[in-house]
Amino acid sequence: MKYHAGLLFDLDGTLLDTDPLHINAFDQLLADFGQSMTLEYYNEKIMGAPMDTITRDLFPELSLEERHALGERKEALFREQLKGPLEGRQGVTEFFQKAQAHRVGICVVTNAPRESAEMMLRSLNLHEYVDHLLIGAELPHSKPDPYPYQEAMRLLGVSSGQALAFEDSGPGVQSASSAGVFTFGLKGALGEQELFKHGASAAIADFTDPQLAYRFEQLVG
Repeated sequence: MKYHAGLLFDLDGTLLDTDPLHINAFDQLLADFGQSMTLEYYNEKIMGAPMDTITRDLFPELSLEERHALGERKEALFREQLKGPLEGRQGVTEFFQKAQAHRVGICVVTNAPRESAEMMLRSLNLHEYVDHLLIGAELPHSKPDPYPYQEAMRLLGVSSGQALAFEDSGPGVQSASSAGVFTFGLKGALGEQELFKHGASAAIADFTDPQLAYRFEQLVG
């Protein structure tokens, strides 16, 4: 189905705050190596990055197969923490419902593995609103390349001027903004100035921000 407008969402850190869960999973993984995860390293090297890049930086001495296995284990440790309902960013459920009421398409664009992404969306009770779920590792290019957002717009049948994007990480903001989409940076691990530095068009705390309401009304006419 093609829509007259589209909303393009990152998942981790954008629809819900999963950073503490990821850091805890990495801490469990790294404990076997006598290491731990710092918030600074997470923000700089991990947030928004694909898993193959993350494990290559963390374990450069290991083989590709060993790094892949560690990445799979980390995601399993992360999913253990997702059991039960999750709390999304303020206003996210109402915003998804509003989009559906206005027949605005929704595509989630994430570097999370598919199993983890689907589990998060189900736990947020948002899966029924999502038209397409794009997984970075399943695409020829992942964030920060603009391709994932270009593909999201293609699937929804919208142009960059008919879309809004939502991201919380540097690579994610860069991906969406370089695809020509008006990009809302969600404040959290990155502050307003850091989001702007990566190309965000606006910075908001959550989905109740008046800036977003104004832009959405412009989008749907």
